[in-house]
Amino acid sequence: MNAAFWSGKSIFLTGHTGFKGGWLAHWLSELGATVHGYSLEPPSDLNFFTETKLVERLQSSTIGDVLDLARLQRALESSNPDIVFHLAAQSLVGESYKNPLGTLAPNIMGTANLLEACRGFDSVSAIVNVTSDKCYQNDERLKPFRETAPLGGRDPYSASKACSEMVTEAYRRSFLAERSIHLASVRAGNVIGGGDWAEDRLVPDCLRAIDNGEILSVRSPNAVRPWQHVLEPLSGYLMLAEKLYTDGGRYADSWNFGPDEADAKPVAWIAERLSSGSHSVHWTKAIQEHPYEAGILLLDSSKAKSLLGWAPRLGLEDAINKTVEWHEAWRSKLNMAAVTSQQIKDYAEL
Repeated sequence: MNAAFWSGKSIFLTGHTGFKGGWLAHWLSELGATVHGYSLEPPSDLNFFTETKLVERLQSSTIGDVLDLARLQRALESSNPDIVFHLAAQSLVGESYKNPLGTLAPNIMGTANLLEACRGFDSVSAIVNVTSDKCYQNDERLKPFRETAPLGGRDPYSASKACSEMVTEAYRRSFLAERSIHLASVRAGNVIGGGDWAEDRLVPDCLRAIDNGEILSVRSPNAVRPWQHVLEPLSGYLMLAEKLYTDGGRYADSWNFGPDEADAKPVAWIAERLSSGSHSVHWTKAIQEHPYEAGILLLDSSKAKSLLGWAPRLGLEDAINKTVEWHEAWRSKLNMAAVTSQQIKDYAEL
């Protein structure tokens, strides 16, 4: 990744108050980019955006809904961006069962609104739409998914991300390519890292149980997921955006950014590792019935490795250690902006 490329670039980032979007906004600010955020209010009382005082690093922070096209257009116009990252979404599978329309609307029409708004601005050269590894039609096979695998989704969240991919391709082919706006979609694994307090997500749930001395209830201990530290896919998004900006349409495609295959582990493995340090937690398999979730999910990232030169740098053990390190620093009431900056610096030096 060429750090100098980002200095002075105007970046429009949706979802900057979320966990993953917050880390990306912080990293972009470290690189010298001018970051304009557009998002709903932070998703929980405890959140990365507030705990790191991220707003102090941004050129602007607009609280708005991606379903509000007029407001989105005004925010884009005022930021005059060179590059757009779209991360705003309802990101939880469990929540998608409770509120399917509240998932389908922002994840599909929110994507369409963002792309519709972008095609009206000549300043935009590159767009990265962040979808999900769950966009694939999962047949529970042991073979990792490549970007050419069929899209699909049995649950509302997965279906919404598959649809977001289809909207992306439609806008790329129908409108954006002819305007030299280079659009790509990215699909990452299950990201972990400091500052994630989402409900009904394994690592935050485990850390909460440790903090509160509670027993952790685990839905699907045998489910296998491609776990990775949040900085891993973000490094890929940054590399890809630079290629889109400098080399154009040959990179305007879909891309996987997943961990090495050895780091696809069962949920129970993660719970055991998280509870084996200075603090421990007892966990048990949840008794109550839960909506369907895929039992196994693996990603093939050979395309990003061969064409972008991207590769995972943190093994899963290190990713867990970095997550716990950030959380322990937060518990100790340290300066979390400084802790975050140091973790980004350490990662960049690997």
